[in-house]
Formats: sequence, structure tokens, C-alpha cells
Amino acid sequence: MRKYRTLDNIEEEYFRKHPREVDAYLAEIFDEYARDGDSPALLASLRVIAKVKGISALAEQTGMTRQGLQKALSSKGNPRLDNINSIMHALGYRLRPERLRASHRT
Repeated sequence: MRKYRTLDNIEEEYFRKHPREVDAYLAEIFDEYARDGDSPALLASLRVIAKVKGISALAEQTGMTRQGLQKALSSKGNPRLDNINSIMHALGYRLRPERLRASHRT
């Protein structure tokens, strides 16, 4: 029986081989989220980076359990803002506001 790789597996392998690409990837997934509000897609992308960095180590750094971290980053996850902030800090990033262009403001 042939074993097929998932897109997550391919992305994880890519970022293990190209760690310098993570910065641009994170910027892009947050830009996409700002445009479409697709939380499951954002969480799936963060899950890929979390796997690259190591789920157990990341859980320890965030003060979350391994299972709690995996649940927060699952497609059905609904993590609190402080959890996302902790995850981003553990990955070496921070959340920060960015002003929208005038055409996007209400």
C-alpha cells in the first residue's frame, strides 16, 4: 500500500530545510487571516510551524500542555488571545497592530 504525504507534511519538511522562510510565511498567513478571517487556515499554518519548532518544547515554553497546544491549533480550535500570544512569543514573534490603509477603514 502506498503512503501519501499530506500538505502539512510537505510544508513541515520544507520549513525544516528552509527555516529562514518562516518569517515570510508567518507574515503571509497573518495577512491572509486579516483579509479573510479564516481561523482554521491560520491555526493549521501555525500548527505546521509549531511542529517544526517541536510541540513538546513549545508547550513547555508557553506553559500549556502538549495536548492543550495541539487542541488550540487544531482546525476546531478556538484559542484565547493570550494563548496565541504565548505561542507567538515561544516561536520568537509578537503580535502587533498595523494600521490599515484609509480605503480599508470603516
